[in-house]
Amino acid sequence: MDAASTRSFALQDAIFARSTQFFAMLVLVTLLAILGSLVYGAWPTITQVGPKFLVDGAWDPVRSLFGGLAPLWGTIITATIAMIIAVPVSFGIAIFLTEMCPPVLKRPLGTAVELLAAIPSIIYGMWGLFVFAPLFGEYVQPALTATVGKLPIIGILFQGQPIGIGVLSAGIILSVMVIPFTASVMRDVFETTPAILKESAYGLGATTWEVMWNVVLPYTKTGVVGGVMLGLGRALGETMAVTFVIGNAYNISLKLFDPGNSIASSLANEFNEASDPLHLSALISLGLVLFLLTFCVLAASRWMLSSLAKREGKRT
Repeated sequence: MDAASTRSFALQDAIFARSTQFFAMLVLVTLLAILGSLVYGAWPTITQVGPKFLVDGAWDPVRSLFGGLAPLWGTIITATIAMIIAVPVSFGIAIFLTEMCPPVLKRPLGTAVELLAAIPSIIYGMWGLFVFAPLFGEYVQPALTATVGKLPIIGILFQGQPIGIGVLSAGIILSVMVIPFTASVMRDVFETTPAILKESAYGLGATTWEVMWNVVLPYTKTGVVGGVMLGLGRALGETMAVTFVIGNAYNISLKLFDPGNSIASSLANEFNEASDPLHLSALISLGLVLFLLTFCVLAASRWMLSSLAKREGKRT
């Protein structure tokens, strides 16, 4: 190889390295720019309301009273309901598709799951409002009140007017939206497990559940946590589907049948009509809270993965 070719290859490598570095830094700069713009827009609320914004449930634009506790409460509760339902269902779907599904059904079912993930959120919201909510209010909510609602402690969660829309309905709709994302990621990472590991476990007499729990899940835990975090991020930030069925009331209640609100639905409902600077700043503050909440969830997931890795090293 002559000197000219060597210099050409070195130049290409340098251009490639600088390009990838630029793209990586562009992501960081964009993230910091988004954070900076949110802090700038929320600064009037931060200076005038202060930390009280996170613990005050009052929201009255007419009297310039703004508290973000009700939307924050609704966001956390609906996302929690969604993940409680979605994670085990997604895990079961992924197990069936990778280990137990007949070959003739594997591709059609996998495609159906992916198609569910591609449905726009507003379609889920319309289906939830016009189909799910009436049936849920007429049949499911009265049954829950008559059974689970009479139990001590947890019974209060399933009491209230069976109107079909509310926090529980929003959480269930969110779970339907989250399941395809989480199940698809889990299925893909489960399929990366080397076949020899699973065959060895089966050869030792392990059941399908033991293979999944003791072999596949430890091998793919990073991808599984990533799939769960992807679903949680979708649940925390979902807008239109929640707006249709949550009731859009600034309400803090332990009763899951009552209407509520979320940060995303508050922004969708009021951002275009916020003429008062403090009102607009309060809405941007809600966006900042959602940004920080998502960041904390991601940080917690990374911490959990690092803790699992350290414990594995100690066992080894």
